[in-house]
Amino acid sequence: MVTRSQVGTVKHNPRYNFHVSHLSPIPRSHLHAFYDSNWKQAMMDEYNALINNNTWVSVSRPSHANVVRSMWLFKHKFHADGSLSRYKARLVANGRSQIKGIDCDDTFSLVVKPATIRIVLSLKLSHDWPIHQLDVKNAFLHGSLSERVYMHQPPGFTDLTNPDYVCRLQRSLYGLKQALCVWF
Repeated sequence: MVTRSQVGTVKHNPRYNFHVSHLSPIPRSHLHAFYDSNWKQAMMDEYNALINNNTWVSVSRPSHANVVRSMWLFKHKFHADGSLSRYKARLVANGRSQIKGIDCDDTFSLVVKPATIRIVLSLKLSHDWPIHQLDVKNAFLHGSLSERVYMHQPPGFTDLTNPDYVCRLQRSLYGLKQALCVWF
């Protein structure tokens, strides 16, 4: 096998051209994100998608319930040519604080073996089939939860009329232990 670097072919990535970048830096917290209009809009888009999918219902906090925390993750998304595609903010639940038997029963990890990917790609090449990549926005939100999972209100989006309420999750969120199982 011969690599591109061995034959002197170099494909430059425009993201690493060390010129002045117009990208807003990735914020360290949701508080920093609210000061930048790009990140604030990304957070609003994610929050609205969660609300439109009926991801949770605001309820008063049950005394016996385990309440998981949530946090925002931020990332730049790029096109194949290296240009900025969009600013991505994602609300994730902290599944490490879930207790087995209370707010989760089974965990599941979908694993694809590299051999399977190689077989599919070799079939594509030998039969000259088209191949497409699929990216589903908010894929985990399409799975309904069977367990009662309570989450603190999203940072930066606390209901001012009921600040002590929690979110009873109806749909799966990234970070929950059962997220992959529910979605799959």
